[in-house]
Amino acid sequence: LRRRLEAEKAQLVVEFPYFLERVAPASGAKAFVDYECKFKGESNGEGFDFVLGVRVPVTSLCPCSKEISDYGAHNQRGELEIEVRTSIDDEETPQFVWIEELVDLAEGCASSPVYSLLKREDERHVTMKAFENPVFVEDMVRNVALRLKKDGRVAWFRVHALNHESIHNHNAFAEIE
Repeated sequence: LRRRLEAEKAQLVVEFPYFLERVAPASGAKAFVDYECKFKGESNGEGFDFVLGVRVPVTSLCPCSKEISDYGAHNQRGELEIEVRTSIDDEETPQFVWIEELVDLAEGCASSPVYSLLKREDERHVTMKAFENPVFVEDMVRNVALRLKKDGRVAWFRVHALNHESIHNHNAFAEIE
């Protein structure tokens, strides 16, 4: 397209839902969860750039609330957005990172994953898991960033976390690039 239009550069952004089947942790009930994904590509005549992005719904439990409360703590539904640009190997081939890898990474750095279908015993499991793993948005961003820094396939990344706060009149967020 860039050559055909005799343009200096061309950009393409493709956004799409990506569905993965998830199994509820206690009942084994299966349902699909949708993840918002993005491909961003650019050609400028000197090379090509590609960034993979995914937005993952997660649950986080407030560590401060857990510390000061007599009965549990408040949970937030949040989003972890991860964008990566991969490195180029010795043969000038871009490394490959799967969408599923970024989804698993995000869910593993939150208090708990989010599921589409939960029975009562699943809800108990999810809330207890979150209670055992409280994290602030800063914790989630830091934990994702540390793992991405160790991945030799990743040349650049941006991680953004947003919690839709359940007891505050504001949302909490953190970001690192």
